[in-house]
Amino acid sequence: MALTYSRMMELGELAPDFTLLDTVSGEQRSLSDLKSDVATVILFICNHCPYVHHINPKLVEVANHYQSKGVQFVAISSNDVERYPQDAPHLMTEVATKEGYSFPYLYDETQEVAKAYKAECTPDLYVFDRDLKCAYRGRFDETRPHMGQASGKDLAQALDALISGTAISADQKPSMGCGIKWK
Repeated sequence: MALTYSRMMELGELAPDFTLLDTVSGEQRSLSDLKSDVATVILFICNHCPYVHHINPKLVEVANHYQSKGVQFVAISSNDVERYPQDAPHLMTEVATKEGYSFPYLYDETQEVAKAYKAECTPDLYVFDRDLKCAYRGRFDETRPHMGQASGKDLAQALDALISGTAISADQKPSMGCGIKWK
């Protein structure tokens, strides 16, 4: 597991559109169908990453809380499943069920969506406003596996600011985790 930092897309950049398989429903889902009029959170995660395992329980809690306020969460896995079969779509379905994901868990087989978002690691998080302009990109919080319990503080602060109409701090720390497993 090599520690990789996010490249962080530019603030104000438009969210690239996509249509991907939702491994939970079995349907093709697009950003235009999923986007929220409040905020849309795009998360690049995968099944096997210890950094994702570390945040999973708190991620579910944070997602449930903010979905009740109209925020849409969308998780995407872009890993090469030939070299990392534990990230295969049928196992994504199992993980989503086991973890209690209340949001779509999409499979980016071609890895084009990860490239369009400049995603580098898992987890890699992006928050887009109602116009799908990037308002936050960076870490979930300051914790790491074996270094404290996940709080979701950084993501929550960004979402609270966006919901209340106040400015989100431009001092955003990059996410870090396992590098996306490129083909």
